[in-house]
Amino acid sequence: MLIARKGDWLSALIGDEVVMMSASSGQYIGLNAVGARIWELIEQPSELDDLCARLEAEFDVCPPDCAREVEGFLADLEQSGAITR
Repeated sequence: MLIARKGDWLSALIGDEVVMMSASSGQYIGLNAVGARIWELIEQPSELDDLCARLEAEFDVCPPDCAREVEGFLADLEQSGAITR
């Protein structure tokens, strides 16, 4: 499953977090450090397995937990219109 950014979302890094805003919808999203890293990684469309492998290498997380957490996070981004998959 290819995951890619979608829409007109603007983002700004503040410390290790990201604040995002959709100019067309006026929605705001705040991302913690892990969410910010996922947003950075999907700047180029990525497969879910590749994304999880990168996160598992960078953060202290086991594969099943990573996959579950990333799926939930991506579902939220998809619902907000920030990504496609």
